[in-house]
Amino acid sequence: MALTIGDKLPDATFKVMADGGLADMTTRDVFAGKTVALFAVPGAFTPTCNAMHVPNFLGHLDALKAKGVDTVACLAVNDAFVLGAWAKSTAADGKILFLADGNGEFTKAAGFELDASGAGLGIRSKRYAMVVENGVVKVLNIEDVPTVVDASSAEKLLEAL
Repeated sequence: MALTIGDKLPDATFKVMADGGLADMTTRDVFAGKTVALFAVPGAFTPTCNAMHVPNFLGHLDALKAKGVDTVACLAVNDAFVLGAWAKSTAADGKILFLADGNGEFTKAAGFELDASGAGLGIRSKRYAMVVENGVVKVLNIEDVPTVVDASSAEKLLEAL
């Protein structure tokens, strides 16, 4: 069953790039005591994710922070090396926290798996955005179509804050 508003996030460990190497960040590390705008994408460097979703959040960082968001994070079922390269290529490195859910453990536990095997991508994450306060989902917007950035846009989260 998928997460809904009011649910606590599942425990998971993400991989992130830190000082040129891999590091672990737990759900607690990312979300405890903070307000986090988390958006998830089906894949790094894929057309919609690269041309629309990351730039959308990057362009609204200041507005999100002005509304009380401590961290903006992007999650993908990709490895941390790919996400690290993606962060640099989008100029989001150091501005957006890129969380690698390489084995999809968080994504599966949250109920947000997307079977993209028909496109040769395997199991990925649905496209969504949420506001999480101290580990609890306060706003959740899931796209019906994975190639669309509407419900999962930074603007929609700003409207809800």
